[in-house]
Amino acid sequence: MTSRTSGGSGTVGRLTAQGWFQLVFALMILVVIVGAAAGAQVISHTSRVTDRLLTETMPAATEAHRLQGALLNQETGIRGYAITGDPQFLEPYDRGRQEQIRAADHLRELLAGHPGLLADLAAVDLAAQRWRADFSDPATGAVSSRAGIGLDAATGAVRRKALFDAVRDTFAVQNDNLVAVVDSDSGELARAQTTRTLVLSGIVAVFLLTGILLTVLVRRLVVRPLRYLTDSSRRVAAGEFDAHIDAVGPSDIALVCEAVENMRHHIVAELDSTRDQEATLLRQKQDLDIQAEELRRSNTELEQFAYVASHDLQEPLRKVASFCQLLEKRYGDQLDERGKQYIDFAVDGAKRMQVLINDLLTFSRVGRMSEGTEPVGLDQTLDEALAALSATIEESGAVIERPETLPELVGEPTLLTMLWQNLIGNAIKFRTPDLAPVVRVACEPSADDPAVWQLSVSDNGIGVAAEFAEKVFVIFQRLHPRDSYGGTGIGLAVCKKIVEFHGGRIWLDTDYRDGTRLCFTLRAAAPVTITASIENEVYA
Repeated sequence: MTSRTSGGSGTVGRLTAQGWFQLVFALMILVVIVGAAAGAQVISHTSRVTDRLLTETMPAATEAHRLQGALLNQETGIRGYAITGDPQFLEPYDRGRQEQIRAADHLRELLAGHPGLLADLAAVDLAAQRWRADFSDPATGAVSSRAGIGLDAATGAVRRKALFDAVRDTFAVQNDNLVAVVDSDSGELARAQTTRTLVLSGIVAVFLLTGILLTVLVRRLVVRPLRYLTDSSRRVAAGEFDAHIDAVGPSDIALVCEAVENMRHHIVAELDSTRDQEATLLRQKQDLDIQAEELRRSNTELEQFAYVASHDLQEPLRKVASFCQLLEKRYGDQLDERGKQYIDFAVDGAKRMQVLINDLLTFSRVGRMSEGTEPVGLDQTLDEALAALSATIEESGAVIERPETLPELVGEPTLLTMLWQNLIGNAIKFRTPDLAPVVRVACEPSADDPAVWQLSVSDNGIGVAAEFAEKVFVIFQRLHPRDSYGGTGIGLAVCKKIVEFHGGRIWLDTDYRDGTRLCFTLRAAAPVTITASIENEVYA
């Protein structure tokens, strides 16, 4: 894998990605402000030059032409009046005078910032005054009659022409200076426009260059480290757990890289541990396979033993019992009471041995010789158990109280019927003398798990002491003499094995004082949605 320089140790790593974005944003704002200031300055200068040209210089040239036209009108009127003596020719002169005054005043306003042009205007006014002084009344300014008669006409005309030529010379000077100013302002405007274009183009170029540089900067400092982190994470996710991830980029991205690298180390450690566990599990599986094979062999031997126990071991017992009975029948008149008693003991022992063997076979077959589980209603199995115990119930006068409905669960019907039969049979067998047994079956959802039913079988019999709460479920454990209550002590052991086979548990309710109450749990076939009826159906 290509090694990368850690971003955390350089200048790049001193800032976070957000810090770099803020710095880039600040630089962009600075460039915009500088560009805006430069653009505003050149635009302002161009506007000033344009305004000066449009509002001062060019209007001044126009007014100068208007002033010169007014003087020309005056000269034309004076010349006509001098030739004809007709006062009508003085009308253009008067209008020219008024137009000259207005033009001169306006021109002074326009040329307030141009002393040289104001001097040209003053020279024009002075030459015009000299020209008018030759034929006008000094007191009133009106045209004197001597303009046409006081002097020789030819001499006056020559004099006036010479004076007005002087005025024309000032016109030329004024026009030349105005043209020079207009040209100067036009040139300055052209230069300002060129400068404006260059500056604005430069600003755009700087903006573009800055954008490109900032894009490259962000790509190098943020995008590239993020892409590197993404690619490295994908490689690790794809199974390259040995791919080292360097801390690159800004400080926060470098921290993420370090966190991902630590996670990779943890994953590698966990993977190594998992591989060790897999090897251990493989060894354990092999050991379990060996044990399962041994268990299958042992089960096979147990089945063979069960076959032997159910056939070969019982055959000698039957022979012993039969020959003892034949011995008593044939030689009974020759035996005393003690001999007959011995023969009875031998026959009874053989029969009890057969019962023990049959009960042991029954216990060993619970859950092993299974016919398969299926949805089954407890009502049906309870009915079958009560049918099997009908003779005992009738003989003892027992009363069986049961819920109106019992739930459905997944189990083996034969084992569940055996469960009911053993529990109710025990309740009837261990009854109180001279008292009709009352057996009550109850059912309700478990408080801990709604998918589990809790059932109980209660009676009014002799009860079981609390210290024997566990002993009653041990096979062949008896709490009473054989001559008081028959049986081998296997019933509750079989019940416990059946309940545990169905995933439940069974226990003795030591708080129940009116007899015996055995409680057990069974898992329902579906979530519990109903509650068992409180009303009981009585069987007698």
